[in-house]
Amino acid sequence: MSPGPRRAGAGQGAAAAVQLLVTLSFLPSVVEAQVTGVLDDCLCDIDSIDNFNTFKIFPKIKKLQERDYFRYYKSKIPVGIKAGSSNKYSKVANSTKELEDCEQANKLGAINSTLSNQSKEAFIDWARYDDSQDHFCELDDERSPAAQYVDLLLNPERYTGYKGPSAWRVWNSIYEENCFKPRSVYRPLNPLAPGRGEDDGESFYTWLEGLCLEKRVFYKLISGLHASINLHLCANYLLEETWGKPSWGPNMKEFKRRFDPVETKGEGPRRLKNLYFLYLIELRALSKVAPYFERSIVDLYTGNVEEDADTKTLLLNIFQDTRSFPMHFDEKSMFAGDKKGAKSLKEEFRLHFKNISRIMDCVGCDKCRLWGKLQTQGLGTALKILFSEKEIQKLPENSPSKGFQLTRQEIVALLNAFGRLSTSIRELQNFKVLLQHSR
Repeated sequence: MSPGPRRAGAGQGAAAAVQLLVTLSFLPSVVEAQVTGVLDDCLCDIDSIDNFNTFKIFPKIKKLQERDYFRYYKSKIPVGIKAGSSNKYSKVANSTKELEDCEQANKLGAINSTLSNQSKEAFIDWARYDDSQDHFCELDDERSPAAQYVDLLLNPERYTGYKGPSAWRVWNSIYEENCFKPRSVYRPLNPLAPGRGEDDGESFYTWLEGLCLEKRVFYKLISGLHASINLHLCANYLLEETWGKPSWGPNMKEFKRRFDPVETKGEGPRRLKNLYFLYLIELRALSKVAPYFERSIVDLYTGNVEEDADTKTLLLNIFQDTRSFPMHFDEKSMFAGDKKGAKSLKEEFRLHFKNISRIMDCVGCDKCRLWGKLQTQGLGTALKILFSEKEIQKLPENSPSKGFQLTRQEIVALLNAFGRLSTSIRELQNFKVLLQHSR
């Protein structure tokens, strides 16, 4: 094959850029016009979150994600995909022909599993250290023989080419099976609905508002996660690939397609508001779990004593910032009914998250699966924290607690998941500036 541009030549790229600017000049400002004001089901306004995230959280959480303790996440290749075994969700999530035909998705979605010998030796030491600790919760994938550490910095979450019917089926399974929704009610713009997503959403939101707070919150969390992932893809899109070198950046056309109020019939701004709601939930969890990490018995072990101490100091500094936020979500409003009903609903939440994780296992794009699993586990860990306030308050200073404990995997997932949300909100501000400059 002769060398040369693979996707777009210089002339084509320039023409596309001009066309994009012309298109943008007619765009309404999604962020300014639609995503403002106070969020539903809480008393926090969006501008306060934007400012708090930009000036307090984002710079520190970004730095934390670069530390050795937080940059490596253990992930496994599901048996159903690796061995071609029959699996309910792999059949739903992937069409063999779609994956085979999508060379770009296979290439961009592949995991970079490069690890230095020094890192591999360190992981053995980490395993010995973790095994010496007392565990009182499920370890799931962390103990799987198929699990291996992945360097998250070498595998950033961005556009991979994994889209269309395969991706729709994954998210459809997640919403349909886990959001307490009857089959007769369809999400707005759902391409797999009988009406091909033409419904304006009135019947759906009438149904949603009729739910109890807890079930309404669950839907918003999943919708917020979906919006966050889509924002990452829009912000880190493959713009062109010349001489084998990809060029990544914000794709305004893709952003408009997913979030513009006109193109999405008002659904886009709702999705973005759910992103902010999810941010509040995980922010609240971090503020609540601070006492767990403030104990001297808890360290963030990598074997490098000085770096481990610095990492813990940075983490505690982030916790201090989260506590300073003045408009936290009040989780006490959830599960406030009778104890038996509350306990049953909490168990439903837990089982739904396990099911969502299982669906994520069968995503056909390795990198999408990695980040989907991590962010699902991070959100699940956040809810575990919010449901364990009494246990956290009773933690002993110098010994493990049988009432509440977090594994390395949960800690890494929790902070990286929140880091993804922080990045999403920061990227949303970048899109706002691009929209303003394009007028």
